[in-house]
Amino acid sequence: MEEGIPLNDEDRIPWLCTLHDILRREDTSRQDTILACSALKKMYRRVLIGGASAIESNQPEQPGENPPLKILFVHLDGPKDIIAARLEKRRGHFMPLELLQSQFDTLEPPSAPENFITVSLEKPLPEILLQIETAILQGEALPE
Repeated sequence: MEEGIPLNDEDRIPWLCTLHDILRREDTSRQDTILACSALKKMYRRVLIGGASAIESNQPEQPGENPPLKILFVHLDGPKDIIAARLEKRRGHFMPLELLQSQFDTLEPPSAPENFITVSLEKPLPEILLQIETAILQGEALPE
């Protein structure tokens, strides 16, 4: 990405599997965890929930394996110009502004039955944080 080349599925899947393993470890230790990443595609979110088995099966779990993780995905939604302005203000970040369009091209916004909330980036930061915190504390959208 630093070189202006967008990542593809082959680049992302091993990284997402590693993130799943970290989330699984924290869940096993009964630790609440917040992870920030751009899980742009539905498949990427399935891998975070179910690990590598979600790739082959197109499902978040396989019989006899660990149950799927309970994850609340926060979809930060906003117009490209707002996101571009924020990217331009970043210092020392690996993603160049030129890759923003590739992110929008790849994006598959979450939809039912995925477990998610959508938060507008057009709100002030304190409101964004409050909406996310409220959803987490109220267990919004978390499956039983």
